[in-house]
Amino acid sequence: MKTARSHLYDYDLALDDAYRFVSSNLNNPQIIYDTCLSYGVTNSMLVEIVNTEMSGVTKSQVIDFFASHEIDSNDLDSSTSVPVVSYSTPDFNVLSHSDSGFDWFNRKIDVFGIPIYAAPAVGEDKLLHAANIMAQWLDNNEDGLIDNQGVLDNLIVNKATVALWAEDTDTDLITEGMQQFMMDLGSEETRPEWHLKGHTGEFDASLEELWHLVTQTGYAYQYPEVFGEKVGSSVANAMDIARGGQFIEIPAQYPELAWYTYDDPSCDYGCMNTEYMYWGMTSILGAQENREDEISHEWKLNTKELVQSTDPALYDLLTDPQYNFPTVLPDGSYNLIG
Repeated sequence: MKTARSHLYDYDLALDDAYRFVSSNLNNPQIIYDTCLSYGVTNSMLVEIVNTEMSGVTKSQVIDFFASHEIDSNDLDSSTSVPVVSYSTPDFNVLSHSDSGFDWFNRKIDVFGIPIYAAPAVGEDKLLHAANIMAQWLDNNEDGLIDNQGVLDNLIVNKATVALWAEDTDTDLITEGMQQFMMDLGSEETRPEWHLKGHTGEFDASLEELWHLVTQTGYAYQYPEVFGEKVGSSVANAMDIARGGQFIEIPAQYPELAWYTYDDPSCDYGCMNTEYMYWGMTSILGAQENREDEISHEWKLNTKELVQSTDPALYDLLTDPQYNFPTVLPDGSYNLIG
């Protein structure tokens, strides 16, 4: 299901623009209805628009509002004109480019519309590996179709990018305005060999950094009340239990029974959500099975069984079929079926 946010993006509009239009025409619902019909805005999208300022509004209330003025808004949901963000199945061609803000990064691969840029000193094998990992996070069953279209919509609307760097100064050369939804990934921490060595040795951090981008720029926007990186979302509530309390800032010491004890002082509450989603998903998929000693200072549930038994709230969220989360750990070998 396409979100209002991504749909309005096609018309160079923001949620705030739509809300102002709706709120200024509440006394003339026919105009609201006609405009929505013309632009393919559904009842569900109207709910998202209105809830930017008036939380708790439901789809049935939107329909009832129109019905009270003798307007059947069910027609809005029957429209077939609602577009979705288009994408091409990745071919992993390494491209030269002239993309604004990324001049120093001389190559890129587009993965379902998400550009992955590489600095000059980054090996092509590292760029290809990162691109394959991203493709597998987004199309986990490798059938050429995005597993969660709404997540991709938000990634593209937010202009999500990946910058693969070799020198610490590489990312300093990216235009500042392009960095809001950019995830940087070091060439040295991108390790295809980890997968070939039975998940032993130095960890492949591309799994972590690329999953961070998908969750914080995709899932958090597609499902703000569930995966939003804010106090009160479903995943944040689960995280508060895992940390032994709701800590907006890193506590001096975590409670003894806490199993998520990340203590990087630069990581705010939203960042803590990002890391929590990463630890949960990769543990469920088997990436952390051999890393107990290495990671136990910040995460103690290194297997699927431990997440399921100790943190059922997180486990239920990350395995709920309605969200189409990955079920297989990416290994950097995206192989389109068919």
